[in-house]
Amino acid sequence: MANLSAGSNSTITEAIANYQVLEIINRGLAYAIIIAGFLSLVFIFVGGISFILSGGAEDKIKSAVSTIRYSIVGLIVTILATVIIGTVGKAMGLDIIKYINFSDIINTITDITSDGGSDQSLN
Repeated sequence: MANLSAGSNSTITEAIANYQVLEIINRGLAYAIIIAGFLSLVFIFVGGISFILSGGAEDKIKSAVSTIRYSIVGLIVTILATVIIGTVGKAMGLDIIKYINFSDIINTITDITSDGGSDQSLN
């Protein structure tokens, strides 16, 4: 049976190994929000560079402005999703906001990459 209590000090790899459903859901949603926000910012910069390099061509300017516009909309949706998920999550017992920090993400990436092939044997 699945352990539905989320441990606050476990990493995502430990949560997967121990099958802690709430921990996996919390971290998955937090990482999805971070990735969406990061991609929105990247596309704002890509649209800005495209606008600068458009050389006055109407179609390139429209494309660059559309890229900037939709990435700003995506950033707003990401921020609203964070607020909504945080509010609904607290009502359901999920604390997603505590996982949105840079050091926890770096630790998880390090854990995943360091544990990736070390536990497997060829025998």
